[in-house]
Amino acid sequence: MGKYEKLLVQILRGGSDANISFDDLCNLLKHFGFEERIRGSHHIFRKSEIMEKINLQQDSGKAKAYQVRQVRNVIVRYNLGGEINV
Repeated sequence: MGKYEKLLVQILRGGSDANISFDDLCNLLKHFGFEERIRGSHHIFRKSEIMEKINLQQDSGKAKAYQVRQVRNVIVRYNLGGEINV
């Protein structure tokens, strides 16, 4: 299991939302084909097939827990993780 798969499983399990690295979460979204735009401290991710835009901010090197939950909801709604077993 690769780095992205391990991170995806960690996000989908939802047990450690406050302990997800900001950079790792950004890289996961880029891996899924999202385009990143940075405006100040906001990292905004968009993808043409996805209606929602994802807005992330760093908090001491970690992603904010509520934003990890938003990313999880998008991953589940659009089945971005494929056939990952949690």
